[in-house]
Amino acid sequence: MELRQLRSLIALVEADFNVSRAADRLSLVQPAVSQHLKLLEEELGIPLVQCHGKRLLGLTPAGDEVARHAHATLAGAANILAIGQDRREESRGVLRIGTTHTQARYVLPLLIRRFREPFPEVEIQLHQGTPSQLVAMVLRDAVDLAICTEAIGNHPDLISSPCYRWNRCLIAPRNHPLLAVRPISLELLGDQPLVTYVQGFTGRGHFSDAFAREGLKPRVTVSAADADVIKTYVREGFGMGIIADLAYDPQLDADLGRRDLSHLFPWEVTRMAQARSKYPRAFQRAFMDLFQGEATRLVRERQGRE
Repeated sequence: MELRQLRSLIALVEADFNVSRAADRLSLVQPAVSQHLKLLEEELGIPLVQCHGKRLLGLTPAGDEVARHAHATLAGAANILAIGQDRREESRGVLRIGTTHTQARYVLPLLIRRFREPFPEVEIQLHQGTPSQLVAMVLRDAVDLAICTEAIGNHPDLISSPCYRWNRCLIAPRNHPLLAVRPISLELLGDQPLVTYVQGFTGRGHFSDAFAREGLKPRVTVSAADADVIKTYVREGFGMGIIADLAYDPQLDADLGRRDLSHLFPWEVTRMAQARSKYPRAFQRAFMDLFQGEATRLVRERQGRE
């Protein structure tokens, strides 16, 4: 059994069993990927992939087990290489960060700038996705760590750390009459057309639950994964926006009024996670330490305004 055979199996899974795409991922020709799979099945004496003619449909039950162990084996091999790289080149390499739009746009830029001062030769790769996609990226070693609010808190194969708390704010054109109402209630918001995050992003579940506990259903006219898109539709008159407070920029969003909503909704916790089996290189540990300390301070500064 060879690592290249395991890599081909995992590449097939990640390419939805499209041999051409799997070969492209590995920079191989298609026959090589097919040969690796055939040799692995012959050595194990069992089929790993269900086929219909020449078409690959998915993993067999045994194939699913083998794929899980293959992930762990490849991660272990990557850790061995990382240890050697750390000893030779502690400040060079690639740091792959999986995150959502909100983190990539409003939290990470300043922190990455500070990180690059001691580590100028480390390439930062930002991979964006939904929280569930980010969990999958970490588990298959497509990213070194994930930063998001949903999905990563209790996964048994992840080590996660809380980094900072945040809440929501209401945004609307500055002349909107509801911005002057004191206090703003869920009942008042429930009567308004709203633009906010799509389900599965940035605390949308807790947002909906807060209304449901009061027997209310919010009138969401447009939902999106991106706070900047939400602001655009608020400016276009589709409704008032409810976004993460840290996504409001007093200078760039000067045309929009803002009201704090932390009295209406639970506080959310953004976490950073890595795979339990992952060996973090020195610069990855440095970034994690920086993020945990500085992100909290940065968000608190943003939350301190009113």
